[in-house]
Amino acid sequence: MKSSPYITGAGYQRLKQEHDHLWRERRPEVVRALAAAAAEGDRSENAEYIYRKKELREIDRRLRYLQTRIPVLKVVDRPPPEPHRVFFGAWVELDDGSGAARTYRIVGGDEIDARSGWISVDSPLARVLLKKQEGDAVQAQLPGGEVTLVIVAVRYDE
Repeated sequence: MKSSPYITGAGYQRLKQEHDHLWRERRPEVVRALAAAAAEGDRSENAEYIYRKKELREIDRRLRYLQTRIPVLKVVDRPPPEPHRVFFGAWVELDDGSGAARTYRIVGGDEIDARSGWISVDSPLARVLLKKQEGDAVQAQLPGGEVTLVIVAVRYDE
């Protein structure tokens, strides 16, 4: 399944900055190092040459992805008309009944960060939460099994 084309304004800027950094700084630096390693002679046994060639392939792969992904992204930079409901960009505080509240942010697939609690809008948990509001209970299938979660709070801010 393809990921949704939605992204926050800050996420879009990070992708553009990554693209610019790779294209203007990192790639030319690796190309120079690759040329220097190639000038050393036998390339088949030259570890520096092999490493730099692999590094350049990885940079080019990421650049190709960014060049095709960035034009199709749709930046969502304002709260929805119903800010009490869960939509893209929402911070959602959930209670699983154990007394420990967890907070997640629903973001695009290019922005997910498990440590920060940023989950993809395409994830099973986010799909269950979409269009719900504070006080609603939802059944969610998590890696540890099915759980009942209660939406404690919904907010929209960076």
